[in-house]
Amino acid sequence: MLNAESMTAARIVIVVLIVGAIWAWQRPVSDASVPPGLVTLSIVGTTDLHGRVFPSNRQGGLEQLGGYLRNLRAARAADGGAVLLLDAGDAFQGGIESNLSEGALVVDAYNALGYDALAIGNHEFEFGALDTAVGKDERSDTRGALKAAAVRATFPFLAANLIDETTGRPVEWLNVRPSTIVDTAGLRVGIVGLMTRDGLTKTLAANVEGLFTAALAPTVEAEAKQLRLHGADVVVALAHAGGGCERFDDPADLSSCDEEAEIFQLARQLSRGLVDAIVAGHSHAAVAHEVAGIPVIQAYSWGRAFARLDLTVDRNAGIVSKQLFSPQVVCATVGPEGACVARGVKTPHYEGAPVEPDESVTWAMQPALERVNRWRETPLGIALETRVERNRDGLESPLGNLFADALRAAVPGGDVAIGLGARRGGLRADLPAGPLTRGSLYDAFPFDNRVVSLAWTGAQLRHALASVVARPRRGLPGVSGVRVLVACNGATPEIEVLKPSGEPVGRTEELVVVTTDFFAARAPFGFSSRPPETPLPTAPLVRSVVADWVTARGGRLSVADLSGPPRWEVLDGGACLGSDRFNGDGG
Repeated sequence: MLNAESMTAARIVIVVLIVGAIWAWQRPVSDASVPPGLVTLSIVGTTDLHGRVFPSNRQGGLEQLGGYLRNLRAARAADGGAVLLLDAGDAFQGGIESNLSEGALVVDAYNALGYDALAIGNHEFEFGALDTAVGKDERSDTRGALKAAAVRATFPFLAANLIDETTGRPVEWLNVRPSTIVDTAGLRVGIVGLMTRDGLTKTLAANVEGLFTAALAPTVEAEAKQLRLHGADVVVALAHAGGGCERFDDPADLSSCDEEAEIFQLARQLSRGLVDAIVAGHSHAAVAHEVAGIPVIQAYSWGRAFARLDLTVDRNAGIVSKQLFSPQVVCATVGPEGACVARGVKTPHYEGAPVEPDESVTWAMQPALERVNRWRETPLGIALETRVERNRDGLESPLGNLFADALRAAVPGGDVAIGLGARRGGLRADLPAGPLTRGSLYDAFPFDNRVVSLAWTGAQLRHALASVVARPRRGLPGVSGVRVLVACNGATPEIEVLKPSGEPVGRTEELVVVTTDFFAARAPFGFSSRPPETPLPTAPLVRSVVADWVTARGGRLSVADLSGPPRWEVLDGGACLGSDRFNGDGG
C-alpha cells in the first residue's frame, strides 16, 4: 500500500512522464471556420469514473480517452484555441486497482492526461485514513486518503460548498479549494467546484463527521462573482450533481430530460450571464442541453464516454456562440457504420484523425499498479481446503458465517453479530481454495465499513431482524451467536430468535450486538440504542477484523468449520416471503 516515501517517489516519476505526455499532440488540423480575433474553447467533461481505468469490451479506458484528447488538442492548437479538461467527481472508488491504491492510480493517470480540475464527489471519501506500508492507520485522519490524493494531483480539487462545521468555511486542505482560474489561449477561465446537496449522506459516515454541504446556487453565485472580479472571462460550474436526458438531437428540447433534476434547478436559480457553462455528474446519466441559457454537459459513468461543449469567445466581447455535442463514446474499434463495437476492426476517427491510444497514461499508472499487486499477494497465514462461497441466492452462506463469526470475536463480550449478505453493498466474491491472500479477502468485501457494538434487548434484536426479513428484494445478513426461525402468519413473516442451545432469547435480555456501521445506521427500528462505546472514526474496519480472525486461526479452514445447525431457517416453506425476498441488497 502507500506510504510517504513511495508517494514522493511516484510523484517524481509522474512529473517526468507528464512532460512527455501532455505535449505529445500530433497531426494539427486547421479550422478556417473560426474568424480572426476569436478563440474556440473546447470544454471536455468526464464524471463518475469509479476507478474504471481500463476498457471493458473495448469500450472506455483512460488510455483510449487520451487518444481522443490528443486529437482534439491538436485541432485547437491549429486554430489558436484551447481544451479545458474537467472531472465532476466520484473518480476513485469502484475499480479494484483504484480502490487498493486509494485513488493514486487514477490521479496518476489524470496527471498524465492533463486535467485542469476535479470536483470532489461523495465517494471520494470512501477510503478514509491513508494506508501505510503495513496497513491502514485507523487512528489517523479519516479523510487522509482523500487529502493525499489531492496532494498527489498536479491539478486542484474543488469543493466550494463543502463546509467545515468548526470554521463555517469551505474546507482548507492542501490543493483543495473552492475555485480556480486557468489561463489558456489568452482567456482566464474560472471554475467553481460543487457537491450534490445530500452527498455526505451517500458515503461512509465516519469519514465525513464535522462536514456539511451548503446550498449550491448561493455558493456558485458568490464564488462566480469573485472569479469575475479576478478577471475571469469565462466561468464554469463543475458540479458533482446531475440530471439526465434520453435524446441529444436538439439542445433546446428538454422533453426527454428530468427537468426537476438538481443540476437543472441550479441552472434556473443562477443570475443570467454569471455562469457560462455547467459540467455535471453524480447521476450516471447524460446531458447535452441548454437550461435557462446555460449549456449543461454530462456523460454517463465508468469512463464509457466524455461530454464536450465548444465556446467561441471574443477576447474583448465575451462568448459569441456555443456548440453542444452529444456524449462521445470512447471506442477502441468501430463497426462499418462507425458505431462503437466490441469486435470491430476499424480504428475510430475524431477531429479528422485516427484515435491512437495514449500509452503514456498506462506508463503513469504502472508504479501504483505494481504496489497494488504486491499488496494483493500478501498471505494471511491460512489455507482454505475448499472454496468458501457466499451463496448469493440462499438464506445463508459459509462466507457470511465466517464474516459474522469474525465480527462477534472482534468485540469482547459480544453476544450476537449481524454481518453481511451477498448482494449490493455486501459480500462481492467467494474466497478461492488454497492459501488466502489479502487480495482475495479484499475482493470478497472491498468496502471500508467499520465494526460497531450496540446495547440491545432481545426485543430490539428481534424487531431489527424482523424488519430485515419483511423488506422485499433483500438478502439476509449472516448472523453469529443466534439462530433465526422465520414462519408465516398469513402474508406476514414472523421470526423467533434462539440461542445456539435452542433456548429463546428473552425479550428483556440485554445483549451486546456487533454489526457494521452501515447496518447500525439503517436498521429500521423505532427505538434508540446506546451509541457504540468506540467513536466511529476509530472503530476497526470490517475487513481488518476478518483478516485478524483468519490469521489468528491459522492452519487450514474448511466449509465444515463454518457449518453446523442452520443459522437461518424458514418454516413451512416460507410462502409469505415471495420468490424475490432474498434476491436484492443483502448488506
